[in-house]
Amino acid sequence: MAQPLTITKMKKMKQDRNKISVLTAYDFPSSKLAEEAGIDVILVGDSLGNAVLGYDTTIPVTLDDMVYHTRAVRRGAPNTFVVADMPFMTYRIGREATLRNAARLLQEGLANAVKMEGGADIAEEVQALVHAGVPVMGHLGLTPQSIHQIGGYKIQGKLEQEAEQLLRDAKALEAAGAFSIVLELVTEPIAEAISKELSIPTIGIGAGRGCDGQVLVFHDILQYSSPYREKRFVKTYADIGTTIRNAIGEYVSEVKSGAFPEEKHTFQLEPGTIVLPHLYGSGSTQGNESKEQERKQTT
Repeated sequence: MAQPLTITKMKKMKQDRNKISVLTAYDFPSSKLAEEAGIDVILVGDSLGNAVLGYDTTIPVTLDDMVYHTRAVRRGAPNTFVVADMPFMTYRIGREATLRNAARLLQEGLANAVKMEGGADIAEEVQALVHAGVPVMGHLGLTPQSIHQIGGYKIQGKLEQEAEQLLRDAKALEAAGAFSIVLELVTEPIAEAISKELSIPTIGIGAGRGCDGQVLVFHDILQYSSPYREKRFVKTYADIGTTIRNAIGEYVSEVKSGAFPEEKHTFQLEPGTIVLPHLYGSGSTQGNESKEQERKQTT
């Protein structure tokens, strides 16, 4: 069994131009399959709000939600580096609160690291966490927790001032001690330029080919949702959603028609076993007791 990945090994992977594979996972079976497939890093993203909990955004996701799902992921992937998102308003609310909330994800959720959205504005909190022994992955570009402020899912880095700000934020996170940075929906030239400027790995999602690794959502690469919405930056590797829907539909049909269960799905008595008559509807213990009482009263 390969040794679990570490932040030191991830930096070495960047130096060696060995791409880092990252996948979201939110529960035991998905993380177990990801580990068996050889994934480098599992991200327990607050995107579970959309993919698993049925919310329109990630904002309703709580710290308790993240702890619960991260623990499940750890049980499924005990030998994989696991990063847990710090959900909306569990940071940016003061150093002490940020430390306490991050500690829960490591102590209770058993994550290896946390991920935080933001740039220079959260650098002090990132530095405090790193000094406290909490590895931090940054997140720049499209930041879903700020979706209402941004005004939608828009490509970042199209304008010169946006690109310059992204680079400043990336360098601020690196200086604060972040071990890697996710770049989401950033134009490919800008993401590549940022990646070359940093000594820490960049993980792209819709950020092109110049990043040091890639991350996608478990449910997206498998079309494990209904309805599935096509995304330009996602490649579908299997259509599990249609397979599951068709399988359940076939089950429903066979139950209603009586085709399931067949004899091979049933269990029979051992030869010579005597079946009590009341199991076949010829009477009940209570009925027999009543008849016995009536007999005694007439004698």
